[in-house]
Amino acid sequence: MKRKLAALGLAVSILLTGCGWMDGSYSSVTPHQGQKQTQQSGATVASNYMDLIQALENMIREGSESGVINVADYPEKAVESGMAMAVRYATESYPVGAYAVERIDYELGANGGLPAIAVTVTYRHSRSELQMIRQVKDMTEAEAEVDKALESYAAGVVLLVEQYTATDFSQMVRDYGEAYPEKVMEIPQVTAAIHGVGVSRVAELTFTYQTSRDSLRQMQSQVKPVFDAAALYVSGDGAEKQKFSQLYGFLMERFDYEVETSITPAYSLLRHGVGDSRAFATVYAAMCRLAGLECMTVTGTRAGEPWTWNIVQEGGHYFHVDLLRSSEAGAFREFTDREMTGYVWDYSAYPQCPEIGTLPEETEPTQADTPAPPESQPTEETTAPAEVLPPEQSMADPEPSAPEETEIAQS
Repeated sequence: MKRKLAALGLAVSILLTGCGWMDGSYSSVTPHQGQKQTQQSGATVASNYMDLIQALENMIREGSESGVINVADYPEKAVESGMAMAVRYATESYPVGAYAVERIDYELGANGGLPAIAVTVTYRHSRSELQMIRQVKDMTEAEAEVDKALESYAAGVVLLVEQYTATDFSQMVRDYGEAYPEKVMEIPQVTAAIHGVGVSRVAELTFTYQTSRDSLRQMQSQVKPVFDAAALYVSGDGAEKQKFSQLYGFLMERFDYEVETSITPAYSLLRHGVGDSRAFATVYAAMCRLAGLECMTVTGTRAGEPWTWNIVQEGGHYFHVDLLRSSEAGAFREFTDREMTGYVWDYSAYPQCPEIGTLPEETEPTQADTPAPPESQPTEETTAPAEVLPPEQSMADPEPSAPEETEIAQS
């Protein structure tokens, strides 16, 4: 900080004396140009508020620590207030600035006898971190980038989303991890911070794992052959029910399983024979998917305890499959809704599983077996600072606020 403030003081003195400011470390950032102008001979020229904003945005995008803006054509009485508003916009409303900038200092002076502003930017993130920001169009593309980060066990990902909508990133991560247990060995704890105001936002996600990245990658390589073998095990023209049964046998005959919860469910289940109902259901669903079979996971309770099982589609009909219940019975079995005594789940979230020959709408679950839909989990919201608008749009002077950080515990 002292070094940067000293640089600012030096720049101001250069401006006031009319010396050649480009002899120092200051860069020229010209609006409407994406490249850093470190070797240009002229400073940025700003004649209005939008030019000031553009100059600051360009500096921040390039990670420039200092620059000079010539304001000879800017109305003299409006320069100071315009710059103050531009700085607030750049550090609070502009997404990349809200994410990366600690503060912006500036002083009014002269450059070659003309009015100018010397600017120094202090960052909370390095230039290399700025270059790592991934720009995406919408939340669909954002989700694809999050998925890639999970598969590589990255420590996190920073996204500039052009069309951002409020999203529960913790649930997004959990959904992908459970849908692709062959790729995600451990579902991390997620910390999310959303920066900026308006349609475009920067989403800063941090992933925390209990297992080292090298170990997780090794686990991933060890379970991949098992999933590949499962897909080959049921290849052919057999009936769907036969394939579901074959996958059940492939999985359940590997070990005399011990029912326990693990933070690395697929690895623990397939390599050590340790897993709970969720591990069995998610691994079985992944094996079915890889074999071209339709299978989903269902979350609910069994005998009042949290439980996870599957629903499979066979010949246009849906059936419940609980691997651990089948194991207790000694053979693969499929169940209708009426046969799921003691189970509770959200009927509205999953296909009905009626008796064959009975239309789904004719099968009415009993009151005892019909759960109320679970309360929806709140979507992660971020309270962002009020947007600083150009004077012609708003003369409000909103109070700055820091971007919200939400710690999301892994359930």
